[in-house]
Order: sequence, then structure tokens, then C-alpha cells
Amino acid sequence: MVGGGRKGEGEEREDYRFLKLNDAMACIGQKVNLVGVLLEFGFPHTTKGTDFNCSLRIIDESCSQLGVSVNCFAGKPEQLPIVASPGDIIQLSRVEIKRLDGKVYALFNKKFSSFALYDGNTTDYTPYQVSARFHKRESDKRSIMDLQKWFAKFEVVPDEKERHYIKDIKLGLRLNMTCMILHKQEVSKNEWIIYLWDGTDTPDNSMQSRLADEMDNPIPLQLEAEPLSRDLLCSFPSVGSILRVVLDKGMKHLGLGLLKAGEWVNLSSIICEVHSGLWRGLFMPITKFRVAPKEFVSRCLRDYDDRFSTKYGHVPGSSLTLPSPIAEIDDVDVPFVTLMEVLCSSEAIAKFKCMVRVVATVPYEAKDFLSPKGIYRIRLTLEDPTARVHAFVYDEDGATFFQGYPSHDILQRSMNQLLGLDENYDGNGTEYTERNPPVIQCCLKTYYLNKDDIWGTRCFRVFGTRLVC
Repeated sequence: MVGGGRKGEGEEREDYRFLKLNDAMACIGQKVNLVGVLLEFGFPHTTKGTDFNCSLRIIDESCSQLGVSVNCFAGKPEQLPIVASPGDIIQLSRVEIKRLDGKVYALFNKKFSSFALYDGNTTDYTPYQVSARFHKRESDKRSIMDLQKWFAKFEVVPDEKERHYIKDIKLGLRLNMTCMILHKQEVSKNEWIIYLWDGTDTPDNSMQSRLADEMDNPIPLQLEAEPLSRDLLCSFPSVGSILRVVLDKGMKHLGLGLLKAGEWVNLSSIICEVHSGLWRGLFMPITKFRVAPKEFVSRCLRDYDDRFSTKYGHVPGSSLTLPSPIAEIDDVDVPFVTLMEVLCSSEAIAKFKCMVRVVATVPYEAKDFLSPKGIYRIRLTLEDPTARVHAFVYDEDGATFFQGYPSHDILQRSMNQLLGLDENYDGNGTEYTERNPPVIQCCLKTYYLNKDDIWGTRCFRVFGTRLVC
């Protein structure tokens, strides 16, 4: 082992000395001690044998941007380094320097190597995870402090190749993105959803559903089985899509519960898919977390601020083109807002203007739009890139919406166009149809049903909106 000689009693052994990463890479076949900042990390997965494996990439001032790859093996996933966040610090003892296919890396062997993980911003220098063979030494603190000081001034060079925003999401695309972690939630044992945001908006999706199913099996308003609390929703940005990223079902041993809300990270190889018309990402075994380039974070925040320089700053990016002419609205003296802003408004009773799509309706058939007393009673599901809500078209607002009480044929043609169907579609909604509802302007007003539970009984109603198709 490099520096393996002994010193006198009371002095630190030479073989506990940490090598700079650049020097360690010349020690092929030898066991060394390293300490570095975690530039990138993956998550535990099974090997072809019985072990678990994860890969890390660490840096220090000697090797800068490239860093050194560390390949770790252990008998159980919890025995591997479970990194809380890029930028944290790892201390590695007795890792072997290897070369494979011309590439040099460090091998963490479960039989003789050890590690300790530290918060990158720590002040008490107590590791949050250690391996069984780890022994803390007084000199460790100085090495970690030196790394913190260096990394505080370090700039990660952004890799512009295949760099994506949330607005670039496409079915099947592997996203490589820089974003903020807003929240993490364990939806069931070992199953997590991570909430990501970068200030941009997801594109609109086509819908595939049976319209007749909406009464008994409505499309979900969110990906979670239960809606998030109002307090949590109000803590999220109300402009820009929040991308839910879920775990692949085979990934049971991830340390995602440690990822910190409010931090910006760089993520690679997140698969994009659609669930009930809603975008979501999927963590894969090859997904990696990396330190977010400060320059790219600044650009995201600058672009987000710039969108508010016009009166349409709160209009979702996918709606910035002219809305469909099939609907008109009254000149209501309120600005356009997102549906998330409607949900998180501090006023229980208020009026809003939005750019939305109608992705579902109950009932679907025009013959059922009126009650036996001749009153309109329809529930629309409205969507923009920030949220989905149910909104009612009721009574006199229905008469405004449909411009009176036209025939069933005219009503059905109007509703077909609103839902993204051919206006002459004559199905009864029992077959699966693919449709792409247009973006329309819409006025909404809110009210509540129970003054003792204002937010729990708050409802949405369409008003001042007319179909002209």
C-alpha cells in the first residue's frame, strides 16, 4: 500500500495519508486512501452475481472537471455509499487503483475497503453514513475543510451536448437536464416520486380514453393516488411545469429519500412517458445525479424571470401561440394565470382568466347536458401544463357557454371540437379515441360549499366564456 511505513507511537501512520486524485491514478495495482467531492453518482443495482454495485465520480483540485470513477461492490445495497446529494464529500480507505480498457478507476472492495460520507456543507464533520471498517481520525476534518473551501469556488463546466429542459420532453426521450428538486414523497414502501422544476412548461399531450368512462372512471387530476396538501402545493412554483419522476419497478434499493428539496441537480437518462395524458419521468438503473453547473442554473432562473416581462408571463409556454378561435371570453379585468395559481390563490372566492384545454367532460352526450328542469349541468376537466381541475358549467353560465339552448346536434359538434374530435364525430364515446384538444381562453370563478371547510369544499365554475364553433 502506498505510504505503508509505520511511525512512532502517538504519530499518525503514513498509510492513512490521503493521496491527491491525480497522484493516485499513477498507482496502478496499489491500495490508496482518497477523499473527494462527489461530482456524480448512480444508485445500487444487482450484478450478474450476488453482489450489489454502484458507481461514483469524485473530484479534487488536482483533477478538476474529469474526476475519478469509483466502482463499489457490497453484499447488500445498504452497505454501499448512499449519497444524499451531489457536492457531498466521500472519504475512501484502501481502494485499489485499476486499469481497464485504457481507463483508470478506483475499486472499492467489500473485503478490505471502507468509506465515510459527509454533507458537503457540514460544520460538525460527522459523517452521515459509514461502512463497517471505517475508523475516524482527527486529521480527517482538515482534509474535508480544505475540500469544502476549494469546491465553494469551483465551477462545473456545463456540457451543452444533448442538454434538455422540461419543455423539451418527448415520449421515449432520455432527458439530460438541470433542475431543482422541489419535493420527494414515498407513495408506498420503497416507491418514491421526485418533483422537479426548471421554470419551463411541458408540451401538450394527445389524449387516449373512452369518453363514456369518465362518469365511473374519470381521468386522474394528478399522478399521485391522493392529491397533495394545499400547504405543499402553495410551496411550489405556480408557473412552470412540475415534472413527477417515479422509480422503475425493479429499482428497490435506491437512496432517493435522502435527496434534498430546494437543491439544483443535473440528471441524466430519465425516460419520458405519458400516463393518463400526464407527463412523467422514470428513473432508470443508468440514471445519474451530477453537480449542477452554476452557469446553467443561473440561465434557468434568468429565463424564468424574463418570462414575466410581458403581460403574458403567466401564460403557459405551450399556449403562447394564438388560442383556438372556437371560444371567446368576456373582458374580465384580471390577468391571465396558470391553473396552479388558481389552486393556490389566497382568495377562496375570486375570478380568473386562463389558457386551458378541455380534456374530459361529464356527461359526454349532448342529450344529457340539461337536467329534467332544463338547467345546464356539465363537469369539464380543464388542463394546462401546471395542473388539472374539475370545473362546472352550470345554469345561466351554461346558457352563455353554448349561446343559448341549441339543438343536440349543434351542442355535440361544439363539444366534439372542444375535446379535440372531428366536429362530425358520431360515436357514443364507448370506443378509445385519440384526440388533441385545442387551447382555449376561459374565465373561472371559485366558490365554496361549506364555510367551516372553505378549502376542502372549494369548487371551480366556468363563466363569461362562449363557444363560437
